[in-house]
Amino acid sequence: MSTIDLACVGESFEDLIFAGLPRLPRLGEELRTKSFVRTYGGGATITAVAAARLGVPTRIVSGLSDGALARLRAEGVQITNLRKRDELHAITAALSTPENRAFATFDGVNAELGPRFVTALGRVQARIVHCALCPRDIPPMARALRALRERGVKVSLDFGYDLHLAKDPFLPSLIAEADYLLINEDEAVLYAKRRTLAQAASFWREHARHTVIKLGAKGSLWISPRGIVEEAAPKVQAVDTTGAGDAFNAGFLAGLLNGLPARRALRLGNTVGARSTRAVGGLDGLPRIEEL
Repeated sequence: MSTIDLACVGESFEDLIFAGLPRLPRLGEELRTKSFVRTYGGGATITAVAAARLGVPTRIVSGLSDGALARLRAEGVQITNLRKRDELHAITAALSTPENRAFATFDGVNAELGPRFVTALGRVQARIVHCALCPRDIPPMARALRALRERGVKVSLDFGYDLHLAKDPFLPSLIAEADYLLINEDEAVLYAKRRTLAQAASFWREHARHTVIKLGAKGSLWISPRGIVEEAAPKVQAVDTTGAGDAFNAGFLAGLLNGLPARRALRLGNTVGARSTRAVGGLDGLPRIEEL
């Protein structure tokens, strides 16, 4: 692989999004909506497209459907596809209100990708490798990330909200290989095993190099051994929040790659994340660099 600025490694999905719901349905209840979008998502996909639109040379390493391949190529993203021809791609159905979401997912090829990600990480060439995934087997992944860091590559991690991961005894070894841990408020509390964000912030200051906590409409904060930097989010009229955290990741990482100081990197992440909510799905609302 040729050296680029950003490599996004992780799962990809075909997204079926039922948007515009007044609320999430109760058990046994059917809600109807006139807003439906069929698109592509997953943390690696959304972050890769968002970064490419910001002018960052970007590669995705994932298991991709034919439709996702076409969309990513059209966005100028370089591709390493780990899906074999006879494997089914992953599908997520999302129920979305302007404030919240619920999901049902068919894993497809994503259930097979753990060892392939580890192998691919041994070949990737990038200034920053961003892993948007929740590893089922942490030790080989941690070793692969350590090898990247020993080559001078910066590593960022966003592993989402996973109760099993929170109980995994190897989780500290994974966190130890992250230069930047990108998580939301609920994840910060879960993985720190604390009750409040303030308690979690103290934990992350002691146990991680750099932790960026995404607070949605409240903005974000960057925790390091030096202290905490906070930045408010811009006000937008949200249509759908699908992928906003992944869009934030792209803006924040683009800021790092361009040498921005902490507050401005957070501000760029907040701006990209907020603007991504202007359209249904994780891709169509992503801003282009000329819009910023």
